[in-house]
Amino acid sequence: MSSVIMIFLLAGCESQASKVSYNVSQEADNFNVVRRVAIINTRTDKVEFEVIGRISVDTSDKTKLVIVAETEKEVYKKHLINLTDWNMYVVEDLEGAKVNKYKYEVNYMPESIVPYTLTKKD
Repeated sequence: MSSVIMIFLLAGCESQASKVSYNVSQEADNFNVVRRVAIINTRTDKVEFEVIGRISVDTSDKTKLVIVAETEKEVYKKHLINLTDWNMYVVEDLEGAKVNKYKYEVNYMPESIVPYTLTKKD
């Protein structure tokens, strides 16, 4: 019986961690988190490229890393790094992010809302 309870408790923790992780990622992608990305040559153990600042990192493509940095208000720079057998990357959160695990957001796109009228029946 206690093992079943422990499994449910661990599942709850994982879900909570997933929510927080998602929210931290969203904050970083919105340029609210200072991060460092280092590209390391695995042959020489030397850092070949480094970006520090308010950056978003896209790791969805296994052959390249896409880094977008906000350099000042509404000014962005994009960096593409080719990933090979001889390099690796590390993304480090330097400041931490204050996020709400209960954050809930609904976004409506004004152009897709169909107008309607509410009437009160007596």
